Amino acid sequence: MVTGKATDDPESRFSIVLLSAAKLPGVRIQREAYLRKALARRCSEDEIRVAIEETPAAAGIPLEVLDKAASESINYETAKVSALSAAAGMPGLLFLPATVPADVAQYFGHMLRISQKLAYLYSWPDLFSDDGDDLDDATMGVLTLFLGVMFGTQSANAAVGKVAGLMSEQVVKKLPQKALTKGVVYPMVKKVAGYLGVKMTKQTFARSVSKAVPVVGAVVSGGLTLATYLPMAKKLKKHLSSLELTKPAPRVVQVEVVEVRKPSATDYTEQSDDDGTTSS
Repeated sequence: MVTGKATDDPESRFSIVLLSAAKLPGVRIQREAYLRKALARRCSEDEIRVAIEETPAAAGIPLEVLDKAASESINYETAKVSALSAAAGMPGLLFLPATVPADVAQYFGHMLRISQKLAYLYSWPDLFSDDGDDLDDATMGVLTLFLGVMFGTQSANAAVGKVAGLMSEQVVKKLPQKALTKGVVYPMVKKVAGYLGVKMTKQTFARSVSKAVPVVGAVVSGGLTLATYLPMAKKLKKHLSSLELTKPAPRVVQVEVVEVRKPSATDYTEQSDDDGTTSS
């Protein structure tokens, strides 16, 4: 964790909030359970099985079906985060030091929730493949980029497209660790994290003002969350749905190659019977 003077750096501030939000209960989405539930009403059991074992694109699920499931998830998460934000605005000015940090954490927590849901629908691999509390660097990097897309950062759009392209080319079921941690995408991750740190500070101030008056603050805070979260989630949905990963890739079928040998003259040599005589 980054401490001390490092927290004055926008990139470090954002990283601390991201790590804290990722550890909140319910933030991590179980890929298999989510895909099964999201696709249950629209897909066959065989399609769901392939979507889980491989990807929804590999299962041949139409993009319009995935878009409808994505919109349902966005509406659900938006209603939930707006209600929680309104509840956090009820106490008023006296409790601002306690309510604002909690509201920011749960807000980013719900951004991470919808990021995972949209990623899984649009054929990204499991972002949390381990059971530990800590985020690995690649997961932290791709989540930073997803949030950057939600905030409208063009460099994040380009970086997410680059990561998706790498996975499409390599036909892998995990994030490209090297590219996200020290390769071509890493500088973009750092740039986006710094930008988000600045945006986060401004957003926190706006939330503080909206909560200053009890009850009224609840309405304003909930409305502010609704007005920001919904279009941001839609931005991510639009971008992820347009990437190469959503297009069904040719499935690789392994076949055993059997060498066929031409018969030779020796194959027709007379064979001896059991009694040692030659067959006629």
